[in-house]
Amino acid sequence: MKKQIQVTSLVLILTIFCLGFSAATTDSPDQIIGFYWSPDKDAKIEIYMRGQLYFGRFMWLANPRKDVNNPEKALQARNVLGLELLTRFVWNNGIYSGGEIYDPQTGKTYACKLSIEGNKLKVRGYVGISLFGRTAYFERIK
Repeated sequence: MKKQIQVTSLVLILTIFCLGFSAATTDSPDQIIGFYWSPDKDAKIEIYMRGQLYFGRFMWLANPRKDVNNPEKALQARNVLGLELLTRFVWNNGIYSGGEIYDPQTGKTYACKLSIEGNKLKVRGYVGISLFGRTAYFERIK
């Protein structure tokens, strides 16, 4: 009887694990497409697809400004509104990777990966390896 309970428990755990793994890997890559609030809710970002890659741009700013911190002098006069801050992401089993994030507050660009967690976009910017970075959460606008 005890062995039968152990076997039944093991089968149940494996079934739950397989269902969870299956659900995680069958999400649509386009689930990321939409509008998001920045962490401070001072900007709205649109995530969209161009070709087979995903991008994100500023669609609204509480304080519109120029890209004055950009290291390229020629780009310092451009508006941040409409600027692509997320570029060239590829979807792979729930993770959007291979892209970059541009921070107009510092003028720096970082490697980045994205993922969806509920109604939030998890944005992990880093230098070198993901261990050395920062995570921010952007809330989906309904």
